[in-house]
Amino acid sequence: MTAGGPGNDLGGGKAAHSGDAHRWRAFSLLAVAYFMTAVDMLIVNVALPTIGRKLDFAQADLQWVVTAYALTFGGFLLLGGRAADLLGRRRVFTAGLALFTAASLACALATSGIFLIIMRSVQGLGAAMVLPAALSIVMNMFPEGTERNKALGLWGAIGASGATVGVLAGGVLTRYAGWPYIFHLNVVVGGAALLLTRRVVPESRLRGARRRYDPFGAVTVTAALVIMVYAISQAPTAGWTATRTLGLIATSAALLAVFVAIEARAQAPLLPLRLFRLSTLAGSNAVGFLLGAAFYGYIFVGTLYMQQVLRYSALSTGLAWLTVGLTGVVLAGPAQMLVTRTSISVVMAAGLTLTGAGILWASQASAHTGFWAGLAGPFFLTGTVTWIFIPVSIGALVGVTERDAGVASGLIDSSQQLGGAIGIAVASTVATTRTRDLHAQGYAIADALSGGLHTALWVCGLTALSAIPLVFLLVRRTHTTQAATLPHNRVPEPAPSD
Repeated sequence: MTAGGPGNDLGGGKAAHSGDAHRWRAFSLLAVAYFMTAVDMLIVNVALPTIGRKLDFAQADLQWVVTAYALTFGGFLLLGGRAADLLGRRRVFTAGLALFTAASLACALATSGIFLIIMRSVQGLGAAMVLPAALSIVMNMFPEGTERNKALGLWGAIGASGATVGVLAGGVLTRYAGWPYIFHLNVVVGGAALLLTRRVVPESRLRGARRRYDPFGAVTVTAALVIMVYAISQAPTAGWTATRTLGLIATSAALLAVFVAIEARAQAPLLPLRLFRLSTLAGSNAVGFLLGAAFYGYIFVGTLYMQQVLRYSALSTGLAWLTVGLTGVVLAGPAQMLVTRTSISVVMAAGLTLTGAGILWASQASAHTGFWAGLAGPFFLTGTVTWIFIPVSIGALVGVTERDAGVASGLIDSSQQLGGAIGIAVASTVATTRTRDLHAQGYAIADALSGGLHTALWVCGLTALSAIPLVFLLVRRTHTTQAATLPHNRVPEPAPSD
């Protein structure tokens, strides 16, 4: 499935065929944009205490600075992918990048917590346009097989390192420049990328496709997830069995059911349900969701633990997380090579085992531990998360035809981002509930806080390990071996039903 394949209209498409140098230049620019959106998920983490003081945030509401971005990002990725396929991938990429950059400037100028949260939501909407468009352009520039595995291996490494590098960048900028410069950085990078996009990135779209969208699907799935995260985040205050909590969860479940019903009947569904007949795609998305919940929750909780229990500064916290990012980068090459030579499922399962074990190891750190004695080992071990991100990125696109490139790209990113939003909400809720219970039992507040965060880390670690059975149930090696031998680099798929 190359950039010039059937049904693919390349408005500036000669760039896709002008040699490896041009393709990799385009890949580099798209990767920078992806890295910026990945970094922004958690770049604010170490700045949260500072933002809370400056903008008078309640402690319980601080998580919304992170989750507001993740929810609109994840909730609109599918619509962004569909729009990219129909309107033109470079066009949607450019529009999303402009929106993301403008919202970043607004975040930097925010003077109230409510305005910051709203602008973080707008940032997420821009990112939801950027990411599936960028990934589907990459998918169409590189044919399925070894060449695409190499590109997606680098893509997965960028995603794995983006979160931890974001924490480091947030620490450095908060310490030396001030929290608004976390967002000013996006303005500089986004502006430069906008200037280069038309010159470097090829245009592509589905030729002859009718421009039909699924706004009701986008609204219902996003509303369902916002309500779910809100219910989880407020449960420690309202009570898990309170009428309000149960009512919100039931409403969220009902909206998800409505979303599935809409997708089953829509002429141009936001999420064609036939895609889930590709078991490797389905398995990769399920693993991606649990990975997002476990890993983003781990970084959120770990950052709070270092700052609130171990009393690390924002800069020290960011430098500590660098060990995870550097390990991930070093292991990216071997991961891509192993996926090609063995199978997606083997590498994915190994990564989940090591990452889950590393998170559980981190939960054993005491309130008086030093970095090298208690945190370095777990951090290096969880750097193996690259061995999950890379096969997940590859598996989620195996067997996908060109017409579904944007949707499939949006789906895997949506799975990870929504998993992250829900994972952070669950981890925050578990930590808050456990801390309150321990304090009520007579523990000192510092010990109660440490115990609450330890419990949250256990939840994150077990979430990662729970994905292992899904790997062996759903992710099939046969898809990857077939992909290299079938004409046009495609695997057989069910007949379209939409």
